[in-house]
Amino acid sequence: MRPRLKPLDQQVMLITGASSGIGLATARRAAAAGARVMLVARDGDALARIAREIGANADFATADVTDLHDVQRAASKAVERFGRIDTWVNAAGVAIYAKLVDTPMDEHEALWRTNYVGTVHGCLVAVEHLQRAGGALISLGSIVSDIPTAGMGAYAASKHAVKGYIGSLRIEVEADRLPISVTLVKPSGTDTPVAQHAANHLDGEALLPPPVYDPDLVARAILDAAVRPTRDVTVGGVGKLQVLTAQHFPVLLDRFGAALLPWLRDPGRAKTPGDNLTAPQGNDGRERSGVQPGRRTSLYATAGRHPALTATAVGATLGLAALAGLARRR
Repeated sequence: MRPRLKPLDQQVMLITGASSGIGLATARRAAAAGARVMLVARDGDALARIAREIGANADFATADVTDLHDVQRAASKAVERFGRIDTWVNAAGVAIYAKLVDTPMDEHEALWRTNYVGTVHGCLVAVEHLQRAGGALISLGSIVSDIPTAGMGAYAASKHAVKGYIGSLRIEVEADRLPISVTLVKPSGTDTPVAQHAANHLDGEALLPPPVYDPDLVARAILDAAVRPTRDVTVGGVGKLQVLTAQHFPVLLDRFGAALLPWLRDPGRAKTPGDNLTAPQGNDGRERSGVQPGRRTSLYATAGRHPALTATAVGATLGLAALAGLARRR
């Protein structure tokens, strides 16, 4: 059954991870388009400030996505406040900067519970609410859902797991003929506070892996998927090129992938103290890091929102990947 998705100005959206970064950018853009938005995150103070800023179209529920009952209560509040849920966005996530052999096991498990189990909890509750009248279920993966990476291996592993879960869930939703559009959004490096929020075991301040894009590009992709059934979308053409190159030339990635490590840290800047693996850091309410300004345009992302251009964009990207491979081999 093909989902019939409503225009944004007729939608109720629930967004986890809405206190900062991509989740916050999506919430603000959705509310500006007329959607009613339920903001969900652990930092109630930040959510209250954001909801006041957005106005009557927003409310909030304090919840930890690692707790299924918290997620269920957030959904119930959205229904009580706005009458229903039309789009569910899983945007909560945390990160660790460390080699895998240096990653403390308790941190690895905490990241897994937020990034993977938190997404599972969101999907379970979303399907329960969306299966009757239909809607969109949108989850954030990453370009590292498609390729491994050094220095953020635990994060990449969790995003691989999210991709596997969403793909399998989509098959089951199709088999059960549920009127739900299941989407995986895979951003390239995005200018959010995720690096400052991360558990950082590298020398110096954590940085976002280049190239870095503006979170508004990801928010646009999410909102497009809320009104038009979309299987998956990669945000950022250079990120897509990285994925295609790695998939076609995996041995090169094995051999030279560690060259990314110096780009993940700034030894000249002190680390941000603390992390948000198990509790909010207290500095939420920001969409961007203020450290690495992101690109505000992406031809590949624009093409992805216009199906007639997508084939051309993919063909061009494949050509670039082939040229890059030939250059490396030479």
